[in-house]
Amino acid sequence: MKIGCVKEIKNNEYRVGLTPDNVRAYVAAGHHVYFEKGAGVGSGFSDAEYVEAGVSLIDNAADVWALVDMMIKIKEPLEEEYAFFRPGLVLYTYLHLAADRQQTDALLNGKVKAVAYETIQEADRSLPCLSPMSQIAGRLSIQEGAKYLEKRFGGEGILLAGVPGTPKANVVILGGGTVGMNACKIAVGMGANVTILDVNLKRLEDLDNMFGAHIQTLVSNDGNVERALRDADLVIGSVLIPGGSTPKLFKRKYLPEMKDGAVFVDVAIDQGGCGESSRVTTHDDPVFIEEGVVHYCVGNMPGAVPRTSTIALTNATLRYGLQIASEGLEAACRKSAAIRSGVNTYDGKLTCQNVALAHGLPYVDINELI
Repeated sequence: MKIGCVKEIKNNEYRVGLTPDNVRAYVAAGHHVYFEKGAGVGSGFSDAEYVEAGVSLIDNAADVWALVDMMIKIKEPLEEEYAFFRPGLVLYTYLHLAADRQQTDALLNGKVKAVAYETIQEADRSLPCLSPMSQIAGRLSIQEGAKYLEKRFGGEGILLAGVPGTPKANVVILGGGTVGMNACKIAVGMGANVTILDVNLKRLEDLDNMFGAHIQTLVSNDGNVERALRDADLVIGSVLIPGGSTPKLFKRKYLPEMKDGAVFVDVAIDQGGCGESSRVTTHDDPVFIEEGVVHYCVGNMPGAVPRTSTIALTNATLRYGLQIASEGLEAACRKSAAIRSGVNTYDGKLTCQNVALAHGLPYVDINELI
């Protein structure tokens, strides 16, 4: 199969879909890899490394899109890339379609076979291609939140860990999944007071066993969320419904009750965000202030640490990509339930139920199409 990889064009996105080691794996399996010049530089990989690994280096992205059977990216295509969509093209990347009707329509109209990293799900319900970025985003959320608590950014001017004789910051984490657990790990490590809320009692028990007396666990309901937010200095939104729109747990009515200069980091913004007051921001302009609360809603947080992010993500995506390339998407889907769960659009049909629900569009089971 002809495999392609192009430079990401999203704001401050420096990750890349393939590392040189990934390229070697595809080439060894008999595939041809076309690679846009300079696509890996932001992640610390030179064109020379890719050439040594076996790519055909191409001057521009348009030519790569035109040449390949499968395009491997990191982020969802932007509007200027929709012109490259065509029937039969396999697109393998993050999509986050539940928050993006325009992209959904473009993929359907282009009859693209789109496989989304974030909805690939194994039998144990794990999300192997989402997990590494969730780990990074969770850890980054505390790092970024601590920075924006500084007064010069509009924060209340509090140090997360405090010092002897001063109060520590109160960190509230909404959701105890991979993002929430990783945020909790960093917040506890920095010495903050941490409260974490989730609807799953078993998950709360696991977190309690993991962190012990260092955290407070609470069942996530409107009352507990509202009470926790009143005293919060930093709030992390880390709720996820695979492929679907995120529930709005952080309600606008809570803002007047919160501290002036408190910070809300909405890690769920790729899927629409878990805050009613959230809107997507960029690394160039990452925050806005509403009713005294600093909102950080960057849609590609892991792009800030592209070297770590690229290696971590491609460690997870490579095996599914190789299976699709070697067997073809249809045969790979018939063999692998995980790959089937990743297919969001196929030949003009919407094949992810949560995306269909988010947009009120017809859903077709992928098994009926392959």
